[in-house]
Amino acid sequence: MINRQFFDMAGELKARGHWGFTLIELMVTVALIAILAALAAPSFNDAILSNKLKSYSSEFVASTQLARGEAIKRNTAVTLCIAANETSTTCTTNGDWEQGWIVLSGTTVIQRQQALASGYRLTSSVKNIAFQSIGAGATATILTLCRATPSPGGQERVITLSVTGRASVNTTKTGTCT
Repeated sequence: MINRQFFDMAGELKARGHWGFTLIELMVTVALIAILAALAAPSFNDAILSNKLKSYSSEFVASTQLARGEAIKRNTAVTLCIAANETSTTCTTNGDWEQGWIVLSGTTVIQRQQALASGYRLTSSVKNIAFQSIGAGATATILTLCRATPSPGGQERVITLSVTGRASVNTTKTGTCT
């Protein structure tokens, strides 16, 4: 059965409405999508940076909590320090925390944290943190976590470790990573 609504009286096909998009309409749509994507990209990059910094700061805080807990549990001093390399069982004073860290009880490695991704920095003037058997740290410590390359990110994390051994993380928006 032929649907007669698409044919005129002479039996020819009516030009009734469009059955698709013109090339110009398609190009305008693609251009609008490209503009919206370009506007959204910086926000997306900031979200990725924020998640990376949060993850790395959480890993460091977890290591401080582990070291503190092990010091109390073992009733002996436990050290959190910069690892000499990826497989090291000893501390080093060369470099900074982004090269990875270890939790040591004497010569026993309790935990090893791998190096941060290239371009991220975790800096402090303190190269190792000793937790006494009561869980307190020897000194208050401040570490700064940021992205240095390919360009400094617009945010950092400041990890503060109190003398009592408690850690806290604050977000700053200075946008400098030195």
